[in-house]
Amino acid sequence: MTDRSSDRDFRARFRDGDALGTWISIGHPAVVEAAARAGFDFVLVDTEHSELSLETVAELTRAAAAAPGELAVIVRPAWNDPVRIKRVLDIGVDGLMVPMIDTPEAAEELVRATRYPPEGDRGVASGRAAGYGQDFVEYVEEGHRSLLTIAQIETPTGVDHAGDIAATEGIDALFVGPADLSAALGVFAEWDAPALNDAMASVIDAGGSADVPVGTLTVREGDVADRVERGFDYLIAGKDMTTLIESGERIRETYDGSVADRE
Repeated sequence: MTDRSSDRDFRARFRDGDALGTWISIGHPAVVEAAARAGFDFVLVDTEHSELSLETVAELTRAAAAAPGELAVIVRPAWNDPVRIKRVLDIGVDGLMVPMIDTPEAAEELVRATRYPPEGDRGVASGRAAGYGQDFVEYVEEGHRSLLTIAQIETPTGVDHAGDIAATEGIDALFVGPADLSAALGVFAEWDAPALNDAMASVIDAGGSADVPVGTLTVREGDVADRVERGFDYLIAGKDMTTLIESGERIRETYDGSVADRE
C-alpha cells in the first residue's frame, strides 16, 4: 500500500500545477514500471476506451507502488457511475478522472460517489484501499479524502459551466478532453481551430478563478511546450500505444534510409 504521506505530497504538487503524467492503456505492469523509471509523477489508467479489467487496474496499481520513486495512479472510469467508481476506489488508487462532467450537479454526484456517508454515497468496505481492514477506521473517517477528483470538460455545456464545476467542493482539478471537445464543437482534430482554442482558454480562466488546476492531454512531445504556454497547469503527455508505434516508425525509417544509402 502506498504511504499516505507520499499521497499528500503528490496531491499538494498536483494542486500547485506541478505534475506530469502519461497515459496508460496497455495492461501490463512493465509499462507502469517504465513510466516510473522515466520520472513521471503519475499514470492515467484509462478504462473508458480500453479493455482493462478491474483485476488489471489492481495489478498496475501494485506495480506503481513497487516501482522506483513515487508514482501515483489516477484511473479514468467509463462513466460518472457510483458503482463503477466505488469498485475502482476500493483498489486503493490515488485519484479519479471522470469523463463528461457537464454541470455542477454532475460534479456534485461525482464527489458524493467518492465520499462515505454522511458526506456521500460510497459503500463502506475493507479492501486494498483500507489496508484490507488494518486501516479500515482511519481510511473511512479521513484517509479517503486524500483522493484526487478530476472532472473532465468535453462539451460546450461543460465549458459554459466550467466555473461552477471548478467551484464545487471536492473537485480538485479540471481536465480538458481535446478530442471529445473538438468533436462536440464541430472541429474534430482541428487542433488550432479558434473555437477549440477559445474553449480551452475559457476553461483555463475558469479554473484560475476558482484556484483549481486545469490540465489536458498532449500525445506528442512536440506539443508539450505549446500546452504549457497556453496556461495549462498540469499535463498528461504521451500515450503508450502511440509512443510505441511512432517510435517504431522512426526506427523503421532510419533503417530503410541507412539501407538505401548503403546501396
